[in-house]
Amino acid sequence: MMDKVALISGGSRGIGAEVAGLLADAGWRLSLGLRRPEEADARWRDHHVAPFDAFEANEAAWAEAALAHYGRIDAVICCAGIIEVQDVISVSDDALDAMLEVNVKSPRRLVRASWDALGMSGTGRVVMLASLSGKRVASAASGAYSMTKFSAVALTHGIRQAGWDKGVRATAICPSYVNTDMAEAITDFPAGEMTQPGDVARMVKLALDLPNTASVAEMAVTCQREASY
Repeated sequence: MMDKVALISGGSRGIGAEVAGLLADAGWRLSLGLRRPEEADARWRDHHVAPFDAFEANEAAWAEAALAHYGRIDAVICCAGIIEVQDVISVSDDALDAMLEVNVKSPRRLVRASWDALGMSGTGRVVMLASLSGKRVASAASGAYSMTKFSAVALTHGIRQAGWDKGVRATAICPSYVNTDMAEAITDFPAGEMTQPGDVARMVKLALDLPNTASVAEMAVTCQREASY
């Protein structure tokens, strides 16, 4: 039986929930960081659930609890994210700071807290659910969000560079519209024509499964015609 351990943020819904389910079925042992762990679904009774809130900066406590529970950490998968649909001129400092906190600073803290364990794994993996908005700015209204997602992609590359000699590989998954509550709130694009969360989860698993000698730094996926993707 596989004994590898993955920490997953944002695992209670959307893409994160699909990732968690797919990895659990594949034999991964999971540690899920949730704002309300007491409300965790019964299917996670055999896994580790810890309190986590990006705005409380308690990533280190979560990583320490997961390490105490399992004795190892082999992957960190950052699926939590927030969006404000505003252009770069009108966005408030508070809104921008909130996106930076959840989309960039919190994932960095979680990886930092797990860093030694990832290095000890020899095949440590970091997967960042970025966005295609981290590769291009499709509209004025997506500009502020793109600022944070470009940063998330850069963070992923920085992690890959810093951890290469330790066997740590990092991948940014960059989807456009995915059929989730987040997408439903910002677009009327038909749900059935969006990329499905389960397909993004399969991309995450591929990034985890590839050997150290087949590192993929970015995976872009879209449901509509793009200029480059």
